[in-house]
Amino acid sequence: DYELCEEWRHLYPVPREDLINLHREHFLHLLEMGDMEKALQLLQGIEDTGICLAISEQSLDQHPNLAASHFLADYLTAHFYKNLTTARRNEIQALYMGSKVLLTLPEHSRVNYFHLSSKPLLVLEQLLMNMKVDWVAVAVQTLHQLLAGQEIGFTIEDIDSLLSKYAEKALNFPFALQDKRS
Repeated sequence: DYELCEEWRHLYPVPREDLINLHREHFLHLLEMGDMEKALQLLQGIEDTGICLAISEQSLDQHPNLAASHFLADYLTAHFYKNLTTARRNEIQALYMGSKVLLTLPEHSRVNYFHLSSKPLLVLEQLLMNMKVDWVAVAVQTLHQLLAGQEIGFTIEDIDSLLSKYAEKALNFPFALQDKRS
Protein backbone atom coordinates (compact mmCIF):
# COMPACT_ATOMS: atom_id res chain seq x y z
CA ASP A 1 0.00 0.00 0.00
CA TYR A 2 2.83 2.39 0.83
CA GLU A 3 4.52 1.70 -2.50
CA LEU A 4 1.26 2.44 -4.32
CA CYS A 5 0.94 5.71 -2.42
CA GLU A 6 4.51 6.60 -3.37
CA GLU A 7 3.76 5.98 -7.05
CA TRP A 8 0.61 8.07 -6.76
CA ARG A 9 2.60 10.88 -5.14
CA HIS A 10 4.92 11.03 -8.15
CA LEU A 11 1.97 11.31 -10.54
CA TYR A 12 -0.15 13.86 -8.68
CA PRO A 13 0.65 16.67 -6.27
CA VAL A 14 0.09 15.73 -2.65
CA PRO A 15 -0.35 18.33 0.11
CA ARG A 16 2.60 18.60 2.49
CA GLU A 17 0.63 17.40 5.54
CA ASP A 18 -0.64 14.34 3.69
CA LEU A 19 2.90 13.58 2.54
CA ILE A 20 4.18 13.83 6.13
CA ASN A 21 1.36 11.55 7.33
CA LEU A 22 2.07 8.99 4.59
CA HIS A 23 5.80 8.87 5.34
CA ARG A 24 5.23 8.82 9.11
CA GLU A 25 2.82 5.89 8.91
CA HIS A 26 5.16 4.00 6.59
CA PHE A 27 8.12 4.81 8.84
CA LEU A 28 6.29 3.67 12.00
CA HIS A 29 5.23 0.48 10.23
CA LEU A 30 8.85 -0.30 9.36
CA LEU A 31 9.97 0.43 12.93
CA GLU A 32 7.27 -1.79 14.42
CA MET A 33 8.35 -4.58 12.07
CA GLY A 34 11.91 -4.11 13.36
CA ASP A 35 13.29 -3.15 9.96
CA MET A 36 15.54 -0.27 11.05
CA GLU A 37 17.55 -0.42 7.82
CA LYS A 38 14.54 0.25 5.59
CA ALA A 39 13.26 2.89 8.03
CA LEU A 40 16.60 4.67 7.81
CA GLN A 41 16.57 4.40 4.01
CA LEU A 42 13.08 5.93 3.97
CA LEU A 43 14.26 8.94 5.99
CA GLN A 44 17.41 9.33 3.90
CA GLY A 45 15.32 9.26 0.72
CA ILE A 46 13.34 12.33 1.77
CA GLU A 47 14.95 15.41 0.25
CA ASP A 48 13.09 18.03 2.30
CA THR A 49 14.77 18.19 5.72
CA GLY A 50 11.72 19.92 7.21
CA ILE A 51 9.53 16.96 6.27
CA CYS A 52 12.15 14.53 7.57
CA LEU A 53 12.32 16.38 10.90
CA ALA A 54 8.51 16.47 11.18
CA ILE A 55 8.25 12.73 10.47
CA SER A 56 10.95 11.89 13.02
CA GLU A 57 9.51 14.08 15.78
CA GLN A 58 5.91 13.00 15.21
CA SER A 59 6.97 9.36 15.18
CA LEU A 60 8.84 9.77 18.46
CA ASP A 61 5.82 11.48 20.01
CA GLN A 62 3.70 8.42 19.17
CA HIS A 63 5.81 6.40 21.66
CA PRO A 64 6.81 3.43 19.51
CA ASN A 65 8.48 0.40 21.07
CA LEU A 66 11.72 0.72 23.05
CA ALA A 67 14.14 -0.03 20.21
CA ALA A 68 12.31 2.34 17.87
CA SER A 69 12.29 5.12 20.48
CA HIS A 70 16.01 4.66 21.01
CA PHE A 71 16.64 4.71 17.26
CA LEU A 72 14.55 7.87 16.79
CA ALA A 73 16.15 9.71 19.69
CA ASP A 74 19.58 8.89 18.30
CA TYR A 75 18.58 9.91 14.77
CA LEU A 76 17.08 13.23 15.86
CA THR A 77 20.11 14.08 17.98
CA ALA A 78 22.56 13.15 15.23
CA HIS A 79 20.80 14.87 12.32
CA PHE A 80 18.66 17.69 13.73
CA TYR A 81 20.38 18.79 16.94
CA LYS A 82 20.58 22.45 15.87
CA ASN A 83 16.96 22.50 14.67
CA LEU A 84 15.60 21.54 18.09
CA THR A 85 14.87 23.83 21.02
CA THR A 86 16.96 23.35 24.14
CA ALA A 87 14.01 21.86 26.03
CA ARG A 88 13.27 19.43 23.18
CA ARG A 89 16.97 18.48 22.94
CA ASN A 90 17.05 17.69 26.66
CA GLU A 91 13.84 15.67 26.37
CA ILE A 92 15.18 13.64 23.43
CA GLN A 93 18.57 13.07 25.05
CA ALA A 94 16.89 11.95 28.27
CA LEU A 95 14.77 9.50 26.23
CA TYR A 96 17.92 8.28 24.46
CA MET A 97 19.66 7.66 27.79
CA GLY A 98 16.61 6.13 29.42
CA SER A 99 16.02 3.78 26.51
CA LYS A 100 19.71 2.86 26.48
CA VAL A 101 19.50 1.98 30.18
CA LEU A 102 16.34 -0.07 29.60
CA LEU A 103 18.02 -1.93 26.76
CA THR A 104 20.67 -3.13 29.25
CA LEU A 105 17.99 -4.80 31.40
CA PRO A 106 16.83 -8.37 30.80
CA GLU A 107 14.30 -8.36 27.97
CA HIS A 108 11.41 -9.75 30.01
CA SER A 109 11.65 -6.93 32.57
CA ARG A 110 11.88 -3.96 30.19
CA VAL A 111 8.12 -3.67 29.87
CA ASN A 112 7.85 -2.93 33.59
CA TYR A 113 9.99 0.18 33.23
CA PHE A 114 9.12 1.35 29.69
CA HIS A 115 6.80 4.10 30.94
CA LEU A 116 9.85 5.70 32.61
CA SER A 117 12.07 5.59 29.53
CA SER A 118 12.21 9.38 29.21
CA LYS A 119 13.24 9.75 32.87
CA PRO A 120 16.52 7.88 33.42
CA LEU A 121 16.84 8.95 37.07
CA LEU A 122 13.40 7.54 37.83
CA VAL A 123 14.36 4.28 36.12
CA LEU A 124 17.40 4.14 38.37
CA GLU A 125 15.35 4.95 41.46
CA GLN A 126 12.74 2.32 40.59
CA LEU A 127 15.47 -0.28 40.17
CA LEU A 128 16.87 0.69 43.57
CA MET A 129 13.44 0.47 45.19
CA ASN A 130 12.92 -2.97 43.62
CA MET A 131 16.30 -4.13 44.99
CA LYS A 132 17.69 -4.89 41.54
CA VAL A 133 21.26 -4.13 42.61
CA ASP A 134 22.96 -5.91 39.71
CA TRP A 135 20.80 -4.03 37.23
CA VAL A 136 21.52 -0.75 39.02
CA ALA A 137 25.26 -1.34 38.63
CA VAL A 138 24.90 -1.75 34.86
CA ALA A 139 22.50 1.21 34.64
CA VAL A 140 24.87 3.50 36.57
CA GLN A 141 27.81 2.47 34.42
CA THR A 142 25.78 3.12 31.25
CA LEU A 143 24.61 6.53 32.50
CA HIS A 144 28.15 7.53 33.49
CA GLN A 145 29.35 6.73 29.97
CA LEU A 146 26.46 8.59 28.33
CA LEU A 147 26.66 11.67 30.57
CA ALA A 148 30.30 12.39 29.79
CA GLY A 149 30.17 15.97 28.47
CA GLN A 150 26.36 16.07 28.15
CA GLU A 151 23.93 18.68 29.48
CA ILE A 152 20.45 17.19 29.80
CA GLY A 153 19.02 18.35 33.08
CA PHE A 154 20.81 16.00 35.46
CA THR A 155 24.44 15.22 36.21
CA ILE A 156 26.64 12.44 37.53
CA GLU A 157 26.39 14.15 40.92
CA ASP A 158 22.60 13.68 40.83
CA ILE A 159 23.12 9.96 40.25
CA ASP A 160 25.63 9.78 43.09
CA SER A 161 23.24 11.66 45.37
CA LEU A 162 20.42 9.23 44.56
CA LEU A 163 22.69 6.25 45.24
CA SER A 164 23.83 7.79 48.54
CA LYS A 165 20.24 8.42 49.60
CA TYR A 166 19.26 4.79 49.04
CA ALA A 167 22.49 3.46 50.57
CA GLU A 168 21.69 5.49 53.70
CA LYS A 169 18.15 4.11 53.79
CA ALA A 170 19.48 0.58 53.43
CA LEU A 171 21.62 1.05 56.53
CA ASN A 172 18.90 2.70 58.60
CA PHE A 173 17.56 0.23 61.17
CA PRO A 174 14.22 1.16 62.76
CA PHE A 175 15.07 -0.59 66.05
CA ALA A 176 17.92 -0.46 68.52
CA LEU A 177 20.26 -3.37 68.82
CA GLN A 178 20.55 -4.80 72.34
CA ASP A 179 23.52 -6.48 73.83
CA LYS A 180 23.12 -10.22 74.25
CA ARG A 181 24.28 -11.38 77.65
CA SER A 182 24.82 -14.94 78.61
